[in-house]
This record gives sequence, structure tokens and C-alpha cells, in this order.
Amino acid sequence: MPHRPGSASGPQQTPALLRRLLRARDRMDAASHEPWPVQRLAQVSGVSAAHFARSFRQAFGIPPHRYLLTRRIEQACTLLRETDLPVTDIAFATGWESLGTFGRTFRDVTGHSPSALRQQARAGQEDRGALAGVPACFLKAAQRPDLATAVSEKRRRAAPGTNRPSTTP
Repeated sequence: MPHRPGSASGPQQTPALLRRLLRARDRMDAASHEPWPVQRLAQVSGVSAAHFARSFRQAFGIPPHRYLLTRRIEQACTLLRETDLPVTDIAFATGWESLGTFGRTFRDVTGHSPSALRQQARAGQEDRGALAGVPACFLKAAQRPDLATAVSEKRRRAAPGTNRPSTTP
């Protein structure tokens, strides 16, 4: 979400900068299986790496790495639901360099292993008739992984003996 004038999150972003950020985000979307270090994204945007990282987070609400991670997990979920490709092939096709990292991150983000998600999707095939009238964009949004919290933070919170954050004001 773009910065609004007068908010406390920093200086206003210009339309030209927002177009550059969108160009970088579109490139990530088109080739999310490729490595996208901040330096490469900054080159696409024509700004410094530090300025790009700051501006991207301000404009879209999450850091570039987390955005890319979201896209890769979304694509993996789609392939798991809609194809019979082996999990290993899906991991490498969506840009992961290690099956172990893919499996661990996938479980941390979705709460399920890739195989378990595939089994649930196949078991739920008969439920799809009830969702026939729901637009695909709403279904995709409902299935989008929640990456408001970093994966490493989710892992830390789930570890035994870790203090949970306080819920009292």
C-alpha cells in the first residue's frame, strides 16, 4: 500500500518511484523462480539497494524477500493442488535450491507439509461444487500464505520453551 501524505511512516514516495517499484515487483512475479537479491531489484528500479529495500517495504508493507517468498509458496500450493508433479520437481520449479529448505519453509508458512497440503486438496475435491460460484480471485486471496510475520519469527515462537508475546496492552 503506498504511503499517504502526513502519515508517520516516512517521506512521501513519488509516482515515478512507485512505478519503478512496481516494475521490480512485476519482474519478481514474472520470474519468481529466479534469484532476486535486493541489489538486482535495485538495478531494475534504478535506485540504490538500501533505498529500494526501504521504499519497497514502505510501498507494499513487506520486505522484498518476504514478497518473493509469498509468491513462491503460492505457486507451489497451486502446483501441489493442480498437478501430479513430484514435490521435489515443484520445489525446484518454484525457485528453491534445496528440498529441505522448501519443506521447512513451506511448513512454517502454511502449517502443513507439501504432501499433506496435496492430500487435503485431493480430499476436498468434492467440496469444490459448493465454491463454484465464488470468483477465482477471492479463492486465491483466501488461500494466500500469511507472511505478516517473518518465517524465522514464526519458528522462534513455535520453539518449545519460548515465551509467547504478551497480549495485554
